[in-house]
Amino acid sequence: MTDTLLIALFAFLGAAAAGLLGAFALRLTRHRSLVVSLSIVATVAVTAMLAGTLAVAWAMFLSPHDLTVVTTVVAMAAVVSLVTAMLLGRWVAARSRELTLAARSFGDGGTFAAPEAPATAELAALTRELAATSAKLDSSRMRERALETSRRELVAWISHDLRTPLAGLRAMSEALEDGVAVDSPRYLRQIRTEVERMNDMVGDLFELSRIHAGSLALTPTRVSVYDLVGDALAGADPLAREHGVRLVGGRIEEVPVEVDGKEMSRVLGNLLINAIRRTPADGTVAVAAHRAPDGVVLSVTDGCGGIPEEDLPRVFDTGWRGSHARTPPAGAGLGLAIVRGIVEAHAGRAEVRNVTGGCCFEVTLPPA
Repeated sequence: MTDTLLIALFAFLGAAAAGLLGAFALRLTRHRSLVVSLSIVATVAVTAMLAGTLAVAWAMFLSPHDLTVVTTVVAMAAVVSLVTAMLLGRWVAARSRELTLAARSFGDGGTFAAPEAPATAELAALTRELAATSAKLDSSRMRERALETSRRELVAWISHDLRTPLAGLRAMSEALEDGVAVDSPRYLRQIRTEVERMNDMVGDLFELSRIHAGSLALTPTRVSVYDLVGDALAGADPLAREHGVRLVGGRIEEVPVEVDGKEMSRVLGNLLINAIRRTPADGTVAVAAHRAPDGVVLSVTDGCGGIPEEDLPRVFDTGWRGSHARTPPAGAGLGLAIVRGIVEAHAGRAEVRNVTGGCCFEVTLPPA
């Protein structure tokens, strides 16, 4: 028993000395290639065995022949271990370089293409994460390009929409100033109409800037959807009569929601105005509200004839106005963008889909 403990002690001391030297070597080469680290690990393993064996052999007073045999066996094991470690290290390093080049490609604005060669489980997991990140970056780039296009279109359209009434206002004011206006009251009414339209446009821009800046302050209160829709229908009724459009609101459930009444009235008002202006005379705009498993759904269905499928994802983008003429009363293309911003500020979502004869805008709000 005592001899066994002595052998274990000598073997441990020899292996510990080799392990300490190996740890020191790994620390010095921690920034070098993986091949170097794996070679050091293999060397430490073989050296620890050799040191322990030699310490035990010295304590047991082995013959020179026996000691040579043991040393030769350990040396052969060391050669095989080093070669295996270097091959493994070169293989892992090659997979790592391939992954680095692939990551560099999508970091420079390209798309990540995962290396086809097999890799270790860790490198495979990293490859999957890089592929997922690349997909997110591609989506963000596409969204950024779409937003930039919308901003450029918005600037162009706003410039056009402001220039037209300003030119008319200048012409009418000059006619009034020169005393050549035949019907001065009509000119004044027209000036007031143009000023109100420009005021609405500026108000929409201010509201949209607050939404984009995240400074839209909400004051949620518990209200009935029935009351919200009723007020919105009453406000839109004069415009509907002017355009010869019928408003229908017979499918409205009296369900409560916790929203900012003023902002949600603006949402419903924008949806109704948009629907009335896009629906031909003698058409119908229907408003409905019901409780759904994921919240309360408000819908406005018009008779616009539908929206092209390729345009559906852009309906709520800033400045989008479809294929209709960009002249009054089409607006600046801000109403639906404001709708989405206000709804998302209430932790809801706004969607649109085509239905028979038109399209249906749906607003889903969290239940109260």
